[in-house]
Amino acid sequence: MILLPAVDIRDGKAVRLRQGHFDQETVYADDPLEAAMSFVEAGARFLHVIDLDGAREGEPANLDHLERITREAGVPVQYGGGLRSLVSIRKALAAGAERVVVGTAAYTDADFLQEALATWDPRVLVAVDVRGGKVSVSGWTRETQMRPEELIERLQKQGAKRFVYTNADRDGMLDGVDPDEVRRISEAVRGRFIWSGGIGTLEDLAVLRDMRLVNLAGVVSGKALYEGRFSVVDARAQLESPPSARAQLESPPSRRDLPTI
Repeated sequence: MILLPAVDIRDGKAVRLRQGHFDQETVYADDPLEAAMSFVEAGARFLHVIDLDGAREGEPANLDHLERITREAGVPVQYGGGLRSLVSIRKALAAGAERVVVGTAAYTDADFLQEALATWDPRVLVAVDVRGGKVSVSGWTRETQMRPEELIERLQKQGAKRFVYTNADRDGMLDGVDPDEVRRISEAVRGRFIWSGGIGTLEDLAVLRDMRLVNLAGVVSGKALYEGRFSVVDARAQLESPPSARAQLESPPSRRDLPTI
């Protein structure tokens, strides 16, 4: 499993939101590049960069920061926020993103998703953001009545194989993950997915590791890293180490043919 430190950009700064609420923001760096480089220098091998302004506005607003980060960091960057057209995806990739994360438009425009996948798969992941057990869209500003499993199934029928799942209720709360929820999403996803939301301790990472879900490819961590709850090195060691002896006895890994993430 890979660790993806999060660099969320708003108004030109690296921030974290509490439960996805834009009025509950903490600024961690005046320059997103500073935050990105701190993670890379600490041992990060991937970055998860989200354009919060773009997520609200529906169009990327921080491609200049993305370009600086990809140029200086020297590690693959996964970028999302406001990517609701093929043109915006093309711009993000041209700015250096290794992969892009699409959200709202993937749900509302089947032609957009299918064209994006046909053109750039496997570099396209689909965001599934959830609040109160239901899918949230438009930068976490609008709630739907759709369960995440329903959305995932619909997207898979359209060709999606890779997902970033975020529990917005837990995002920025450092209160751990719900193994039952993680397992439900794992059972719904026939491809691979990345988990985001709730990571607060190394033990939370161990919980995910010990579940031995072969389609859980990575974990996004933001606030816990910014606030020194654990280091990049220790987090990577936790995710990359073998499952505990107990987990190996209790949770044999499932067998599937999976796409790479």
